[in-house]
Amino acid sequence: MSDLVSRQTLQEMRSYYNERAREYDEWFYCRGRYDRGPKLNACWFAEVEEVVAALEVWNLEGDILELAPGTWLWTERLVHTASTLTAVDASDEMIAINRARVHSERVAYVLGDLFTWRPDRLYDAVFFGFWLSHVPLERPDALLSSVTGVLRPGGKLFFVDSRREPTSTAADHQLSEPDSQVMTRILNDGRTFEIMKNFYGPDDLPSRCLRAGLEVTVRDPATYFLYGYGIRR
Repeated sequence: MSDLVSRQTLQEMRSYYNERAREYDEWFYCRGRYDRGPKLNACWFAEVEEVVAALEVWNLEGDILELAPGTWLWTERLVHTASTLTAVDASDEMIAINRARVHSERVAYVLGDLFTWRPDRLYDAVFFGFWLSHVPLERPDALLSSVTGVLRPGGKLFFVDSRREPTSTAADHQLSEPDSQVMTRILNDGRTFEIMKNFYGPDDLPSRCLRAGLEVTVRDPATYFLYGYGIRR
């Protein structure tokens, strides 16, 4: 069984994503250290297109809450169907980039720790991308319950995250052992950080969500991603 993740590691992960904000998109667009060659890059982008198409079909609308929005990769899509969009991130650098790129009055940005932040309202939909894998193994049930708590009955949920695949990260990164929650990440300038990373399986997540009051279907494309969509019961 994996050891509990220390407060220090969680704080270091927060610092890492703040420092990584200016180079974050290199990962998603397979540039620099994340370029794995034409064949694997094509596989990556084909799976991105599948996730985007599923998100469009699920059609999140109304008052939407986005957890860990990062630089803008999903915010720019969500804002087109949202009446309002609340984007909560622990990194002020990520928020600054997102705000400048999306530049929409319908988006309200909140700087907050997702493990402790609680809204004072309910939402029609919740979205989170590549956040669940940064939730310690001892916390996902509680955090999924908190997602249920901010959704109106019948409200929609959509998420996307990483599968355990060595070519999904930088060429100079090494995935942690399956029984460890902690891995080392490297920035372009060579600085290293310890972060928390878990890879949840498609068979495990529906039951976890159901216990939290969420009816969710999980899909897993061939290599890189898994994504899920559903409603609050």
